[in-house]
Amino acid sequence: MEIKVIKNILDACEGQAQQIRDHLKEKHVLMVNLIGSPGSGKTTLLEKTLATLKGRFSIAVIEGDVATDKDAVRLQKYDIPIALINTDGACHLEPITIRKALDEFDLDRTDIIFVENVGNLVCPAEFDIGENCKIAISSATEGHDKPEKYPLLFNECRLVVLNKIDLIQFTDFDKDYYISSVKKLNGRVPVLEVSCRAEQGLEGWIDWLADSVSEVKKS
Repeated sequence: MEIKVIKNILDACEGQAQQIRDHLKEKHVLMVNLIGSPGSGKTTLLEKTLATLKGRFSIAVIEGDVATDKDAVRLQKYDIPIALINTDGACHLEPITIRKALDEFDLDRTDIIFVENVGNLVCPAEFDIGENCKIAISSATEGHDKPEKYPLLFNECRLVVLNKIDLIQFTDFDKDYYISSVKKLNGRVPVLEVSCRAEQGLEGWIDWLADSVSEVKKS
């Protein structure tokens, strides 16, 4: 399927995020904002998710990257609508470009929109793009101090996905310390332990998405 390319515009309009949120609510569409460092496994998580849910839900993806279409191309095999936003150096996505990307989708026939934000734990957490929720994705190979270093993301996210748990044995990652740090910032947030490559723990992620879609459809 063709990838639609959307040029980034830095002058975001006041109220764009809320307009997006209202529009998605009207259409009963769930939009989740995936935020994580480069290499945390965002694209691999998307691949596993699309392979599992494509026949169950109608899915679209907004792929954000500083440059290139490499991640978007990886998702083309799932034959879903994809809008690529190259930010040309900007460290996050903004509501005005999200809105332009949404124009490429048939929202009346869409259940879930995944936004893979630019690889960064700081700026994407600061910008409201009209999503239903932010998802924090980090990996065991990045270290157990991520929540303490980037508190805003872990404080605002609705779910934490800890990826690459199959590699913990090869690192000095302290899982208990990591989870404790998350809970100090956001006591009620679930922490899902997964390995995308080894396909471990993904059932919890899939169930969470299905429940979230159901909530949106009822609203």
